[in-house]
Amino acid sequence: MKQKVINVILSGGSGTRLWPLSRTSNPKQFLQIFDSKSLFQHTLERNQKVADEFMLITNEVQYEMAANQAIELGISIAHKIIEPCGRNTAPAIALAALAVHPDDILFVTPSDHMIADPSVYKKCIDRASELAQNNQIVTFGIQPTEPHTGYGYIEFNGEEVLKFREKPSLKDAKLFLEAGNFYWNSGMFCFKASVLLEELKKYNPEMYQKSVDAYKTIQNGKINLEAMQQIPADSIDYAVLEKSDLIKTIASKFYWTDLGSFDAIVNYFDEGNTVDNLNKISSEKGSSYVFGKKKVVGAEVANVIVVDTEDAILVLPKNESDLVKGIYNKVKESNKELT
Repeated sequence: MKQKVINVILSGGSGTRLWPLSRTSNPKQFLQIFDSKSLFQHTLERNQKVADEFMLITNEVQYEMAANQAIELGISIAHKIIEPCGRNTAPAIALAALAVHPDDILFVTPSDHMIADPSVYKKCIDRASELAQNNQIVTFGIQPTEPHTGYGYIEFNGEEVLKFREKPSLKDAKLFLEAGNFYWNSGMFCFKASVLLEELKKYNPEMYQKSVDAYKTIQNGKINLEAMQQIPADSIDYAVLEKSDLIKTIASKFYWTDLGSFDAIVNYFDEGNTVDNLNKISSEKGSSYVFGKKKVVGAEVANVIVVDTEDAILVLPKNESDLVKGIYNKVKESNKELT
């Protein structure tokens, strides 16, 4: 039996840092604003060149959006796991591993990142698959370009992982950048299904058993709610990666961005990429950016980001899009219908 490479796509978040563009009813990964395609659709197109099949792990509402967008591309999703409630990445990945042949290689990716340099990308996936076949669990490390405090870090020596580091303070992030042997943790992984399950059973036996129990309840891809709630919630990093002796990392020198904030999208746009309905207004004082279909003209307005939707307008200073999270939380309390 040929060993399959299955791209497991995780889709559950609502992209609150991109409110009001991203909503619960139309989250970040399904916004068709990147050259008329969504990040989810770009993920499918990119990974159909490196994987034999797709598996989607998501909730019921997002599954419908994903299935429709896959149909638009003529791409088939062979496997689905619909979670009635979120329990973080470790249970989701355990359920994925239980759903396939033990020798299958799972290539786990988020649904909402943008990646370029396809030939470099393919070489990284090929190397990861090779390591996975030799019973290693592989992470993909991104070379930092700035002291970013929003990512986890991987301290490395070649392909050896020395230590996983949590999201650091700005001071520590600067030290990591200066040291030169720290990657951003991309949130992508590659491993043999049986190896991941063996390591989970070894380091978190309760989660392993509850995942096995929950998987037995699956019907038409959907897990029973009560069984899902019984699984302890935890990330794959805490549950397995930080404990296992089988972890490797690959220098992933392809272009990568998680497009997790308006500033990240603006930077992506300024690099010459297409973002639909994003306009730049330049003046002697600097540049401002407007997301929206209306024509906006500014005079002596600089370093501002404006997001114009049908029912809300967001204005914030450029390079301070972390403020959106707090704004979203206030909106959620006072105007939940806008979320």
